[in-house]
Amino acid sequence: MSEPFSVPVTVRGYETDTQGHLNQSVYLNYAEHARWALLQAAGIRQADLVAHGVGPVVLETTIRFRRELLAGDETTVTCAFEWGEGKTFRIRQVIRRTDDGTLAADIEGVGGLMDLNARKLVADPLRRFEELAAEPGVLGL
Repeated sequence: MSEPFSVPVTVRGYETDTQGHLNQSVYLNYAEHARWALLQAAGIRQADLVAHGVGPVVLETTIRFRRELLAGDETTVTCAFEWGEGKTFRIRQVIRRTDDGTLAADIEGVGGLMDLNARKLVADPLRRFEELAAEPGVLGL
């Protein structure tokens, strides 16, 4: 099995809280950044989604904080989509310190693809992503 898609992110000082570690809400930003980077690597730009009348939505997110991250820490944020049947799919992500591989957080989510006109989930998001992707393998398709 190949490694999941990943992007590097450096913890910036303004993202830390009064204890000096990465603010809990910023983990979501890192995860979001990795998801959009994965779509971009698959050849899907945000403008492409809008032009086709669809947009990804997050329906559920669970974060397990494992170790703190501090300003200046270099991290690697992974992203892997898991496809099933129906209107939703799973997204699994991990944030690790790059220097020693320390697991900082596990992030699991459920997503969908919304029809922007009907404001409802599309019936088969896998097929729609397949149609839009220049590199569907990046999405696990």
